[in-house]
Amino acid sequence: MTASHSSHTSPDEPMTVVVDPGEPPYDTPAVLELRGAMDTGRLEAALDRIAARLPDGPRWQHRITYHGPGHHTVRLTTGTPGDVPVGLLADLLTDLLPVGTVIRTLTPSPLQRELMADADAHPGTGRHVEQLTWVWHGPLDPERFTAAWQALFDRESVLRAAFADSPEPRIVLHDHVEADVVRLPHGTDDWAALVERDRRRGLDPRRPGPLRVTVLGGGPAGSVTAPPTRVLLTYHHALLDDFSARLLLRGFCRAYLADGRLPGGERRPDLGDHAHWIAGQDTAAAREFWSWAAPPPDAAHSPLPAAEATATTAVLAPGGTGAVTGRARLRLTAAQTARLSAWAATWGSTESGALQAAWALLLYRATGSADAEAVRFSVALSGRGILMEGAERLPGALRNPLPMSVVVDPRSSVPRLLTALRDRLLDMAAYEWVSAGQIRAWTEAPDRPPGPPGSLVVFESRPRLLEGVVTELAAQGVRVALPETRGARTAFPVTLVAHHHDDGGLVVNVSYDRARFTGVTDVLGHLGRLMRELPRVADESTSIAGVLELMADGDAAHADSARDAGARADTDATQEEGVFPVITLRPARDSGAGIVCLLPSHHNPRRCYDLLARSYRGPEALVLLGSLPRDPRAMYTALRPLADVGGHLVLAGFSGCGETAYETARLIMAAGGRPPLLVLAAASTDADDFARLLEAAARRTG
Repeated sequence: MTASHSSHTSPDEPMTVVVDPGEPPYDTPAVLELRGAMDTGRLEAALDRIAARLPDGPRWQHRITYHGPGHHTVRLTTGTPGDVPVGLLADLLTDLLPVGTVIRTLTPSPLQRELMADADAHPGTGRHVEQLTWVWHGPLDPERFTAAWQALFDRESVLRAAFADSPEPRIVLHDHVEADVVRLPHGTDDWAALVERDRRRGLDPRRPGPLRVTVLGGGPAGSVTAPPTRVLLTYHHALLDDFSARLLLRGFCRAYLADGRLPGGERRPDLGDHAHWIAGQDTAAAREFWSWAAPPPDAAHSPLPAAEATATTAVLAPGGTGAVTGRARLRLTAAQTARLSAWAATWGSTESGALQAAWALLLYRATGSADAEAVRFSVALSGRGILMEGAERLPGALRNPLPMSVVVDPRSSVPRLLTALRDRLLDMAAYEWVSAGQIRAWTEAPDRPPGPPGSLVVFESRPRLLEGVVTELAAQGVRVALPETRGARTAFPVTLVAHHHDDGGLVVNVSYDRARFTGVTDVLGHLGRLMRELPRVADESTSIAGVLELMADGDAAHADSARDAGARADTDATQEEGVFPVITLRPARDSGAGIVCLLPSHHNPRRCYDLLARSYRGPEALVLLGSLPRDPRAMYTALRPLADVGGHLVLAGFSGCGETAYETARLIMAAGGRPPLLVLAAASTDADDFARLLEAAARRTG
């Protein structure tokens, strides 16, 4: 390793990287041109992280060439050009997230391993990334708000955790991580668009800090007439579940009331205590239980008709990685919910059990059978009923989807079905720390491919703000509305999430893969009718067959019933990957002048790109990709129309998009095209400085 010059200025100053793929035949490694303070320690730390993530790759050597103050080039000297992780290196060099030293290393639970493996197997789809939103009514002090989150990060070790870049899954805990809090003033962004961009951005659990906070509005601190402030929490299920997010909100509110401080040290028990508890469990009894309790692989598992493959589906899923998520919602009134709860309690069950029973009936109904049939779905257990002191207050990845099966006999009654589901769930609760992957490994033949995942039923338990906290906030003119989850994509093609609304009514949100299923409005209508009608018609004297006949009799009026139940399917389904709008920020001044394509970033809202467009003086068109595809093949598909326009192409963005952008450039090279220059900047880079660098890069390609 050689270096002709190194600067000893602050490593926290922003750096900009230009990646030049070179000239045909592109048989030499790409060169990184660095603008800004150069610190060899930052470069070596980035290469160490790459080596940990790619353990089978070579140990990268580098050569730094000094061209003047704040201007260096770096060339990696080991490996073939196609093997050089240039985009990843550019991301790491421009990422200025302050992170402390690693203080502990933990073994993740089997559940965490499976969540990470599934997320890694489906890059760019936003799997297991959840969003929690709420409205803050009243004055908000921005400095105290940020300090309160920082106090929470300092107290909760899980907020300083990350998965290590290593071949064997490990979790590393840092002594310090700066809370990722982004505040946007009122009127600077559309809330729905902001939430959607944030969802598309995803969240990397290998980056320290598995939670980010986005605030739209806030302040002034002394105002009692400030407009409501919207707050968005984004987190990854491999480190935090939904219950955890609400526990953290409690802690944040306490810290806010205490002027941004939390008394005491780190929480115990913490993530490490839970990992130790899991590692100490004897699995013998769990193996024995699941040897007979695991669902039969041929059990009915979906009430939704399969969707026909279409050309549109293929376009929306380039490279086979895309998916379109449909969303629908069912609402029961407070009175309907109260009747359902009272009816379920009569038979020793709960609203959650009633939802499971109704879903089991729909699974059975879809078989078209007149005989007893096994049905299967998964249920989410909180993971906090384990015999570990303090588990009920522990933020972490504890919520666990476990397989449930039950035999639906048309000659039996719905109360007996409720009892069977209740008893099975009680048995399962003794082993809620066991993962679904462990169960499959214990019960399925190793040479047999896994069956379809089926559906997941979640009944959210939502810890509310403590009464004393609510009173203290009210004394300061603040009211925090009930937070709502947006619904994460899971490994299940159909997910039902139920919770109580502020008014006492029951809400069931359904997300499903539209490429695989159709007819959700009909199924949701049937589900609503069942939950409204079961208290009236389902007793010990009425058979399941009789209940299903009543459903069939009501099919002619199904549309009206669905509307009465509040069932609706969202017409604007969420498209995860595939079609990416291109927004023209500034047209080209000359024909054939080329295009500078900006790649979006959560930390830099739309107004930052508008400001960059106003600062840019070159003749090229400036366009903004509406969202950032995480799959390079999807990016390649999105960029092809730009390449067809003619002229040169420059890709530019902020830290985090370099890896995907560079792999896209390689695809362009492989297709015989001219690869674009890649310009990557730190999130804090000044717009004028970034514009001048883009102008220079565009001149080089012209």
